[in-house]
Amino acid sequence: MTVSERDALAQITPGLVVEDPVMGYWLAQVNLRLRRELAWCWLQRTGQSDPNTGALPPFTGVADDMLAWSRSDGQRKHFFREDGTAAYLTELIETPAPEPYSHTRGDWSWLATELNLGEADQFVLALAVAYRLDAGLGPVCAACLNDINKAYPTLALAQRLWGWPEAVLDLASSFHALRRCALLGAQSTDWFQPLAVPAWAVASLSGGYERLDGVEAITPRPSKLPDNWAVPLHGLSEPLESLRRIPLLGERDEDFLGICAAIAERLSVTIVTVSPATWQRADPAQLLSWAWLCGVEPLLPWGVKVSPETWPLGTPLRVWQPMSTHQYQAVEVTAGAQAPLTLPTIDFHRRLDVLHESLGNNAARYRHEVEECARRFRFSEPALRRIALTLNHQGVWQGEDLIEACRAETRGELAQLTQKVEPRFKPEELVLAAEQEQQFQEVSRAMDALTRVHFHWGTARAWNESGLSVLFCGPPGTGKTMAAEALASRLKLDMFRVDLAQVVSKYVGETEKNLRRIFDAAEASDCLLFFDEADALFGKRTDVKDAHDRYANIEVSYLLERMERFKGLAILASNRRKDMDEAFMRRLRYVIEFPVPGVDERERIWKQGFPEQVDTSDLDFRFLARQFAFSGGHIRSVIFNSCLQAAAQPESSPAKAKVGKPSMRQVLVQVRRELQKLNRATDDELFGRYAALLKENAA
Repeated sequence: MTVSERDALAQITPGLVVEDPVMGYWLAQVNLRLRRELAWCWLQRTGQSDPNTGALPPFTGVADDMLAWSRSDGQRKHFFREDGTAAYLTELIETPAPEPYSHTRGDWSWLATELNLGEADQFVLALAVAYRLDAGLGPVCAACLNDINKAYPTLALAQRLWGWPEAVLDLASSFHALRRCALLGAQSTDWFQPLAVPAWAVASLSGGYERLDGVEAITPRPSKLPDNWAVPLHGLSEPLESLRRIPLLGERDEDFLGICAAIAERLSVTIVTVSPATWQRADPAQLLSWAWLCGVEPLLPWGVKVSPETWPLGTPLRVWQPMSTHQYQAVEVTAGAQAPLTLPTIDFHRRLDVLHESLGNNAARYRHEVEECARRFRFSEPALRRIALTLNHQGVWQGEDLIEACRAETRGELAQLTQKVEPRFKPEELVLAAEQEQQFQEVSRAMDALTRVHFHWGTARAWNESGLSVLFCGPPGTGKTMAAEALASRLKLDMFRVDLAQVVSKYVGETEKNLRRIFDAAEASDCLLFFDEADALFGKRTDVKDAHDRYANIEVSYLLERMERFKGLAILASNRRKDMDEAFMRRLRYVIEFPVPGVDERERIWKQGFPEQVDTSDLDFRFLARQFAFSGGHIRSVIFNSCLQAAAQPESSPAKAKVGKPSMRQVLVQVRRELQKLNRATDDELFGRYAALLKENAA
């Protein structure tokens, strides 16, 4: 068969030329078998041979047609051998396939070899490709299927056209190579669903290359890669046999493009970037199969989440997937995943240099704030430069604006893992004994000096740039949470409370995973991390008696290790210090005991607890402080309840309603209620000279 004859037989629509003779052969097989089937359809439905008028045979019932095919299979085969037109077409159909035209990547012969496609597989693929190339194929398919609504090729049609129907059965499985590589579509496994081939696959098989919008090739360039990547990259040079996903761990603003350009140079491969918009609108399996067919390796958008079911796992392709460390730790390890490559973080001195370069003269003006930001926020170079550029565009800015701009970059992620706390108290509102007040000030001064001591005095290397971990312990209501909020207010730090309900899990390893995500997010930001009821997490390790003890000890050991490496400010509050693991004591920089306040402290709490709008001239604060040994929390509960009762009393004028004035009796009634709550004695002797007030109007 000459090239011109083959081209003429490979199409319904004139003028379509296929350069690859192997692809042309299989397209001709489609055309020849369709023509032969049409001749049989004329005889079966009208009782006469093809009149050669160019018209298609008439439509009859689909069910009748299928039953007739079953009844007359022998007659059909006889017709193909004896009828003049059908016999001529059968002779052409039996022409052997030509030798491979080439084994260029993406062409027909290469694909057949790579996927180990048999003749039936190649015919079905050709049937689907022909429908993409030839606009005249649809009505012919409908006529052969005897269904005007199915003007497209199907597996049912392929089974009818191919001489051995059982050979087509494998293509109905989603595990077939053509479906697994998204060349036929994994969803179209129904016998009467369209056989769909992506346009990019047809372009590649036809000798072309369809460029996708939002996909750009990275120009390889030599660049220094991390020294510890030498061995992993050498392992990546081995030939691929299946899908390999390479996680690149770093922050959102890392120079993944530059890293991949250097990797492309090292491995002599072509890496292409995929824009977020392209990834969202594309079918992941088809996009990755396109990359495999074209011989390129895609660099996905940062942090995309991909369901394992969407990956074409049988495709020998390498995919580069940038994500943060906690994103990688949060996902399950799936097929095709490989050990991650972690981008090195820049140290304090490099962060400081980047800020000086980006901020110009303002860096010297706000030297202290610049150094604080370089220590507190472990950003990548692009992120630091972007923050500096934003501030410079504002024109005039202060040092606090730099810290706030850095803090704004980190809030979102940590807020998803913990509970944001808005500090309600200032240090001057905190009522502590002299010793506790001094310790509180020491913690505050230590945080102010951390940058200087670590990076000017040189303790950062020995102490791993560690921050401060502080334990607030004491009975309930003694001011531990209030002190943490006051410290956050004094240091101008965001405060986040760790919710134990979201952290502790009954499943093995989940608690450590949750804590890892919290610590990683907190270390990248500048905040106060508050662990309330810390003894629930930081309890003592026990002797291993069963598997539960062993895994509980693993959790505590992990916490010990993370606390020692934590670079921020962590406040642990506990009512039961004795239940804490002793190993934590060495890792805590400060331990502040919050005892029940003395008489003088209680009097200050009583006076400060009432709002300024409340008239307290009738109250005997000294008596209340001396007579009732309440903690600060209980005193505030009495104050609040007293205000509620005072506000409920009718006032003689609107002016008086705006200024509250609780009576001594109302306060003492609420004191009694609080004592009853605590299951303490409420004898008249306890209320002294005010006992008579409680008997007035007693119900």
